[in-house]
Amino acid sequence: MRSNLFCQTDIFQSNFLRLLRTMLDLELLGARLFGIAVGLWLAAGACAGESPAAKPDGAKSQPSASAPSEDLEFLEQKAFQAAVQRVAPSVVMIETIGGLEKVGQVLFGTGPTTGLVVDPQGYIVSSAFNFVNKPSSILVRLPDGTRKAAKLVANDTNRMISLLKIEVDKPLPVPEAVPRSQMRVGQWAIAVGRAFGEQHPNITVGIVSAVNRIWGKAIQTDAAVSPNNYGGPLVDIHGRVLGILAPLSPQGGSEIAGVEWYDSGIGFAIPLEDILQALPRLKEGKDLKPGLLGIQFKNPALHISEPEIGSCRPNSPAAKAGLKAGDKIIQVGDRPITRAAEVKEEISRRYAGDKLRLVALRGKDRIECEVELVAEIAPYVRPFLGILPIRSQPGQQPTGVLVRYVYPDSPAAKAGLQPGDLLLRFAGQEVKDLASFRQLVADHQPKETLELVFRRNSQEQKVQVTLAPLPEAVPAGPLPPARLAATSQPVPEGLKRGIVELKVPEMPHEVWAYVPDSYDPAVSYGVVFWLHGRAAIEPKEILSRWKPLCDAYDLILVVPKAVHGTPPQWQPGEIELVKKLLENLRTGYHVDPHRVVAVGDGAGAGFAGMLAFGHREAIRAVVMLCPEPILLASPENDPAYPLWFYVARPEKDQRTGQVDAFVGRLRAAKYPVIVKNLGEKQRELTAEEMAELLRWIDALDQI
Repeated sequence: MRSNLFCQTDIFQSNFLRLLRTMLDLELLGARLFGIAVGLWLAAGACAGESPAAKPDGAKSQPSASAPSEDLEFLEQKAFQAAVQRVAPSVVMIETIGGLEKVGQVLFGTGPTTGLVVDPQGYIVSSAFNFVNKPSSILVRLPDGTRKAAKLVANDTNRMISLLKIEVDKPLPVPEAVPRSQMRVGQWAIAVGRAFGEQHPNITVGIVSAVNRIWGKAIQTDAAVSPNNYGGPLVDIHGRVLGILAPLSPQGGSEIAGVEWYDSGIGFAIPLEDILQALPRLKEGKDLKPGLLGIQFKNPALHISEPEIGSCRPNSPAAKAGLKAGDKIIQVGDRPITRAAEVKEEISRRYAGDKLRLVALRGKDRIECEVELVAEIAPYVRPFLGILPIRSQPGQQPTGVLVRYVYPDSPAAKAGLQPGDLLLRFAGQEVKDLASFRQLVADHQPKETLELVFRRNSQEQKVQVTLAPLPEAVPAGPLPPARLAATSQPVPEGLKRGIVELKVPEMPHEVWAYVPDSYDPAVSYGVVFWLHGRAAIEPKEILSRWKPLCDAYDLILVVPKAVHGTPPQWQPGEIELVKKLLENLRTGYHVDPHRVVAVGDGAGAGFAGMLAFGHREAIRAVVMLCPEPILLASPENDPAYPLWFYVARPEKDQRTGQVDAFVGRLRAAKYPVIVKNLGEKQRELTAEEMAELLRWIDALDQI
């Protein structure tokens, strides 16, 4: 038998969530007035036939007309009791035996949880969280004290609900579900559990603080929700079931996502109406999984952005239906769409196997299609042609892409391409510029054979190229110049060069940068953020060391200093600092979007990875130098946002195994990773290794 114990919630997050709860008290005041009125009616029904002198043990004496405030409180209390009494016959205790002691960072101990009867023949639903530790036995204790062995029939991994089955001697009572259309923000919400072995259920009271949360799948409440009532019902003032309590998170869909909200004043429940709709499939023993469409939106700020597709995963339902990057979704099913979040909401609430009608605009053309959502889409593998392009500026070359370098043994080399060739058409489409060519290649898959048209010495030639997976290799030897010789542009007056101090007015951080003295506005410059480890650093020493490298490779180096802790250590909130620094640089300097790199030294490596995953639209590469253990999850590889990793670590170190485990997760998600072995002990990169690293950064715009 078991209960759930959690790692400590981050103090800042906990305080923030408590503040949200305080704000919701304003809604609670209005809800109380409504509840009192309903309570008058319900209490009258609950007390019908009761002698005026009769009262439950511990209850107040019959209130008198001289105490109107007590009258209201007493009737409100009776209303809650009546609501719980109505649902109580359907609320069961669940006990588990055996299983894992720990899943992820969550510890599991002993103690009961809760479930709810949803079918007279012994079907019971509960939170899937109660069974993620894979217990060897499950027991159900009915309200009359009868204990029954239960079988886990199926899991709904989209809504994190499990269906159990017990054998019954007589039909079990089933509660009434509240239709979604009748759920209102501000109405009373009572969280019910049966986990303490008492005759009566345990309850907490709050309100419905939001609906359609967790991308349309959940109700939000400020009633206290704990592991003991996970799986129990959230009921309204009439005793009808709003939903099943479960830990959920808008940021993640793992089996333990949402436990961090425990004791925060924010809890979630899956509408019972939705569970009942899925019940027939669950009874068949079929696990239900989230439905995937296979698109990423152009703007990651889904709640404020248009539903324009940024990328389509090859072999996904979206790609098979003919959708492409640049299409704008305007309708899902019968629902008109104006924001990207609305599309995500409609997809998220559906299951793999569900079919869905989509309407999109491609320019002025209207596209209608039907898609069948799937449970899994193979990780995206970035295709590789095998060239580096010339970094030309508008007006420096005709339409097309000029080849700077051809990788040996690459598809381009096998097709006979050479530096200086001008690429004109690919897969039947015109190569207008470098950005469009990248997208054309990214829309295809390794092993596809496609036609490429290029110009050499004023003559057009056609070749067939078979794309390959992106290699984990650094170009050998010096690379040809990255840009054409061109007339320099004048530097705007007042633009800082050399070692300069950068400021983000609303943040206290000390930030220094080096901008090459030879900065030319006609040239695009990469940006390298150096993120220090635990040891104190001297930014100007780092800048001095990198100065000749920045001059040679057209780079701007930025060295910020953390401000939290002694010595200072990077915190997740400081991702915003790097975002603002990059935004400020882009307003004054010509930044190459394909060479924005986060270099993390030691403990800074984890922050560099967090920065890249949290700012996918901007960071293109992560360098981890002798990193400490990295516990980051690896999000799926996105065709629209390439991301490369370079990891330098000692071969024999107590942390090496955990670093290599992180590398394994990256490779499983099909991210390209270079691993540099430093030998037995941790050390700095040699001059030769630094030259290799700089070539790797210089080649990040590869195609």
